[in-house]
Amino acid sequence: MPLADRPLHTQPTAPEQVTDVLASDLVDCWTEVSDAGGAAGFPFPPVDPAEVAAAVDRIVTGLDPASSRLVVATVDGALAGWLCLRRGTDPLVAHWGTLHHVQTRLGVRGRGIGAGLVRRAREIAREEMGLEQLRLAARGGVGLEEFYGRLGWREIGRWPGALRLAADDDRDEILMVLTPL
Repeated sequence: MPLADRPLHTQPTAPEQVTDVLASDLVDCWTEVSDAGGAAGFPFPPVDPAEVAAAVDRIVTGLDPASSRLVVATVDGALAGWLCLRRGTDPLVAHWGTLHHVQTRLGVRGRGIGAGLVRRAREIAREEMGLEQLRLAARGGVGLEEFYGRLGWREIGRWPGALRLAADDDRDEILMVLTPL
């Protein structure tokens, strides 16, 4: 990948670090991914951008260096993808982190942006947040278990038919873990 096309990873850790432009870009990305059928939190396209904006606002207002961070990938100054990395606040699970909302813009798919985000989140979790394990839940039927599997994640279980996308379309929710970090 030419140097100019390589993603730059940043990690806002506090609400004031998320500009209005970045928040708007996050909404646009999430709307685009969801409307294309992506498994990023809004299962029924088309999504209402106002609902997406409210969800982004909840994520942004909850940012905290110890417990919740965004990991953002930009290419040539434009948002290419993002995810949310969270630590549980209960002391029993404070050594675990969870990935949420992993997504990339449609126009940059196949260029390693998503894999780069997940790898960077792993580094942040281990080196900066002191986490020992990461977990996630992924929608079955769209190849996500293979994507994460190539990055070292392993499936630890499924909730069969847990996600009803349509009357005749129930999907498993796939539980995955990455350990050690």
